[in-house]
Amino acid sequence: MLSLEEIRQAQDRIKAWIHRTPIFSSATFSQIAGNEVYLKAENLQKSGAFKFRGAMNFMLSMSEEERCKGVVTGSSGNHGQALACAAKILGVKAVVVVPEDVSPAKLAAIEGYGAAIERCGHSSTERIARAMEIAELEGMTFVPPFDHPWIMAGQGTAGLEIVEDMPDVDAVLVPCGGCGLISGVATALKESLKGVKVFGVEPEGSNSTYLSFKAGHIVELTDINTIADGLRTANPGKITFPVVQKYVDDILLVSEEEIKNAVVLLLERAKLLVEPSGAVPVAALLYGKVPLKNKKVVALMSGGNVDLSLLGKWIEEVKAKK
Repeated sequence: MLSLEEIRQAQDRIKAWIHRTPIFSSATFSQIAGNEVYLKAENLQKSGAFKFRGAMNFMLSMSEEERCKGVVTGSSGNHGQALACAAKILGVKAVVVVPEDVSPAKLAAIEGYGAAIERCGHSSTERIARAMEIAELEGMTFVPPFDHPWIMAGQGTAGLEIVEDMPDVDAVLVPCGGCGLISGVATALKESLKGVKVFGVEPEGSNSTYLSFKAGHIVELTDINTIADGLRTANPGKITFPVVQKYVDDILLVSEEEIKNAVVLLLERAKLLVEPSGAVPVAALLYGKVPLKNKKVVALMSGGNVDLSLLGKWIEEVKAKK
């Protein structure tokens, strides 16, 4: 089980490399939500998402000999970008296996950081299998997207920053897919602050953590349908899920329309560009999913890597319904 000490060590290891992201207050969101709302802006992190924390912690935890042989992963988006960015900074060779239908914007970002690209299939299972095959053949290190203690500890440093910047926080809302982020953040919060609540938030169309949490064991999805591409995960991790069971108070669900509205409102009112996966905690607050009132609540916005053509479409859809 992940420990607070491992997260503190990760913080010391990566602090010179990451952005310490700000927490913004929002009168608009507070008024709508009936709580004192604060926004933890991981959309402003290097590579555009919290994933950089875990990728950098993983690579700095490797031996020099391992780094010299390079790293490989399978990713359709933020993890691939984060690993490519960290590898470029540290001068390490990186290979990212992407799906055949990868988003052009995310492909351009991964290539922009200098990683080698290989296309493979459409599912995460195919990508991961190919990445592990490359690791075996080339002697490289496979870097998993969420289910590894080094990744979880790195992501947990975002939770430590909340502890340090807002020790009087009552609750924190965190997006969850594979649960690398929420497992680390929940450990940091619950082991540091008395009485703090931690809620996971998922799309209704990709609710593997919600179903697993209610069932008491990991449930795997066969049908996933959401605009929150960073949360299209078939199941939470074998290592991350027990941490969720130990520390997380509940998992909340939001609809596709609620996610779109949150993305547009964040851009319009808070002047923050947040991807759908990162906007799910804000959607939960705006639409009354959080069982709290008049409390200090932090929404952890996990990333800001948005396809601008899709963003334009969502803005038009939201405006048309007003």
